Amino acid sequence: MAALSIATAVESIAGVEKACEVPGTRNLVRDIFTMTGDRWSMPVIRALDDGPMRFTALMNAVEGISHRMLTRTLRSLERDGLVSRTSYPESPPRVEYELTELGETLSEPVRAFIRWTQQHQSEIEESRRRFDG
Repeated sequence: MAALSIATAVESIAGVEKACEVPGTRNLVRDIFTMTGDRWSMPVIRALDDGPMRFTALMNAVEGISHRMLTRTLRSLERDGLVSRTSYPESPPRVEYELTELGETLSEPVRAFIRWTQQHQSEIEESRRRFDG
């Protein structure tokens, strides 16, 4: 539901229509905002920013994610070219996930978003208290 709201907001931002004159670009921007606004993609990207990880380690690093959601999130990120999956022919089989070069370019905006949130945390919390109070 939050992802839909983000996608809707993207379309209503002044200048987005003009900046994304090519309909395919507009749709891709909407898709990427939806992906970054979902519950799990950014935490998975942030966890993989530390280097390649096996599935179980990644699941432990992303608190609260289920096996099914991690699988779906990794497949989605892999589809978009942000994450790669490497399977090693060992017994038992070993699979590692890591950010691709493209995925690494998304890490800096993710870190910037985290920094922004940390810098403005008290202001946001105070605003929420006033609004909810």
